[in-house]
Amino acid sequence: MDIRKIRKLRLHDADHAGFSEDRDEYEKDYARLIQSPAFRRLQGKSQVFGAGSGDYYRTRLTHSLEVSQIAREVARRLGKTYPFLSASGHPGLMLVPEVVECASLAHDLGHPPFGHKGEEVLNRLLRERHGLPYEGNAQNFRILMFLEKRAGSERGLDLTAAVLLAVNKYPFDLSEPGRMKGVYPMEWKAIEHLRRLWGMPDGCRTLEAQLMDLCDDIAYSTHDIEDGIRAGKISMTEDLFEDDRLVDNVVLEITSDPASMAAVHWEQTNLKEMVTSVLADYYRQWKTLYGQFGRETSRTMREMKARWVSRFASQVGIIDDPKTGWKRVTFIRDGAEDMDMLRTMEILKKLAWVTMIKDFRVQRLQKRSENMLVRLWESLQDYDTGRLILPRDWVERYNRHQAEWPWERLAADYIAGMTDSYAEKVYSELFASRSGSIYERD
Repeated sequence: MDIRKIRKLRLHDADHAGFSEDRDEYEKDYARLIQSPAFRRLQGKSQVFGAGSGDYYRTRLTHSLEVSQIAREVARRLGKTYPFLSASGHPGLMLVPEVVECASLAHDLGHPPFGHKGEEVLNRLLRERHGLPYEGNAQNFRILMFLEKRAGSERGLDLTAAVLLAVNKYPFDLSEPGRMKGVYPMEWKAIEHLRRLWGMPDGCRTLEAQLMDLCDDIAYSTHDIEDGIRAGKISMTEDLFEDDRLVDNVVLEITSDPASMAAVHWEQTNLKEMVTSVLADYYRQWKTLYGQFGRETSRTMREMKARWVSRFASQVGIIDDPKTGWKRVTFIRDGAEDMDMLRTMEILKKLAWVTMIKDFRVQRLQKRSENMLVRLWESLQDYDTGRLILPRDWVERYNRHQAEWPWERLAADYIAGMTDSYAEKVYSELFASRSGSIYERD
């Protein structure tokens, strides 16, 4: 089969003939994504700060849009730099900007309300009480391949193979022992089918998936810091950036994160010394720009963000991976992987984490959201009671597919699809006094 055709293959193509043959298949994917309810609901889901806590702060929606912009532009540049991308004999070694853009828009659809805390709570509840995992990346495929509806079908958005595999950051069956990230078994069957059709090496991701993932980290390490400065959680002063406690907290977050320790080989450098250096350099750059822009904080923030995004994005390249025999999208300097740049990005990600997520006021909000999710789960987890308070179409869907997954999975689907404000609304209806008509539409 022609490589370009195999990339544009849809699992249910015969069921969804496009209304306009003038549109490219990836344009159809883009339209299906941005017109989906799951995508719209991202505007009401927290990135770091609670959705609705301010007009300025990013939500999952604005974060996804920013990731897609960075990824699309980097893909275009790489296409001009590496000729093999357009002439590759392998569908997983191509890099189409429109595909990376679609994958970036879809990469956070599976995240539940209340940010990382929501995912943590749902995973704990499902595992402890029912032996099932909840994982945001796996939930992406529940949404894309089943939960979303189009043209009266229950087969999801029926995206092209290229976009589905570009969303697949963790190409593993989540039911494998010890596996923490991957794809739920039912959706994995279809993803594995596509991977075999493409001839993808086990455990390897397409270049498009790798680029989407790296651009997600670029956005996280730059945009979230901008939000933190705006919120006053990151004080741009010597008192903060020269405080040994900040350095120690960043070091602790890195050493407590197995993925971070494995990915960038911290054992090859003096971790505390590098954290100290990166934070000092970051503050010096801020101080210089702050003076140049007449001590205008807002303009300085925007310029800092733009410069760091440009710095990271301009060094993205592709190298051979000797361990897998595949290729890897990463930061490049002098033809080799730039480990210092990867470590710098990781330090900035952890800076955002320790100054915002670990702030006691944010922790109080997260504890509040945890309490709400636990009580919502307790109300929905049993079929006999949960079916009475779920919308009818959800119960009917379960009745049609109960042989494929348990009730607990569908209850988790429902909670995970909530925005922050809708979760609070349902919680209020169940556990707080409330005035108003029962005929108000959800």
